[in-house]
Amino acid sequence: MLLFWAVAGVLAAAAAGLILMRAAGAAGEAAAADPAPVLYKRQLSEIGDLVDRGLMGEAERKGAEAEAARRLLAASDRIEAPWSADPRARAAVLVAVCAAPALALGLYLKLGAAGLQDQPYETRVAAWQGANLDSLTPPQLAAVMRKVTSERPNDPEGLRLLGMVESASDNPIAAVRALRRAAQLAPGNADIWRQLGEAEVVAGGGKMGAGAETAFNRVLALSPGDAGARFYLARGKAEAGRTAEAVADLRGLLAAMPAGDPRRAVVEQEVARIEGRPAGPTADPQQLAMIRGMVASLAAKLEADPDNPDGWVRLVRAYAVLGDTAKRDAAYSKARAKYAGQPAVLQQLDEAARAETMR
Repeated sequence: MLLFWAVAGVLAAAAAGLILMRAAGAAGEAAAADPAPVLYKRQLSEIGDLVDRGLMGEAERKGAEAEAARRLLAASDRIEAPWSADPRARAAVLVAVCAAPALALGLYLKLGAAGLQDQPYETRVAAWQGANLDSLTPPQLAAVMRKVTSERPNDPEGLRLLGMVESASDNPIAAVRALRRAAQLAPGNADIWRQLGEAEVVAGGGKMGAGAETAFNRVLALSPGDAGARFYLARGKAEAGRTAEAVADLRGLLAAMPAGDPRRAVVEQEVARIEGRPAGPTADPQQLAMIRGMVASLAAKLEADPDNPDGWVRLVRAYAVLGDTAKRDAAYSKARAKYAGQPAVLQQLDEAARAETMR
């Protein structure tokens, strides 16, 4: 590292010296002759040639020669001061250029970590890949999944998981890219289309774009009556100004929902928002605190006795309903790793992770 800074300083000083030497040479030379007189003399010669060839009349010739002569006299009378540079200014610039790398090196030695070894990105990803998934942050999980999917580019399930962790990493564009690829590989998977639609909404700043609308329509084609798809498509109609249709669709969704479905509150609030009415409270604070306590108790039991697939499914669904995406994704990843050989449990975990948030 010290060698790098030494070489960088020498190169910076050499470059500055070369520039200043060239500038000094230019300043020491005599000022170049003004090309204007030569130009106007040539113009006078060309006027005479045009007259000899019969392309210009006598009256036009006199007017053109008078104008050219006037410009020639004005150019001859103009005195141009030659450019020059103060040698003291050049010395100051050279000193500043030499001092900048030296100052940077001093600050680095004082504040930096000159003895720290390099940490190549590939090495870090390999370490994360072999670590406990619970200890990784969402961006680290996303890096691991990107490596896995690069090795298995035609695995729609891997791409779906990549989309989930990219969303948890606040990278909705990457999530959309992964889920679009997954949807191409598994066009009959409604779960992938649902996740893609939600990622498209997030990437669009909460608005229903063409991509989200297409995805949710595919969900309804594959899974008629899907509550999430119906909800988002109704919101899209409201955004397009079709408020009557949107309210009708949402009321139809409410009629199809069971009385105890926690998602009813979200739909009712959306109807109130579209109609311009004040929405009711999203959740009772005491009830919400009680729910969080029950979820924390369930998580503690699973830490003590992790061999409980039904408990993991309930925990993932609870975190999803509470909107705690970080804990949902951590529990989901841990449970999938534990029950990787049990497809039925994996399917239940997938459905639990997609549970809608209770607001």
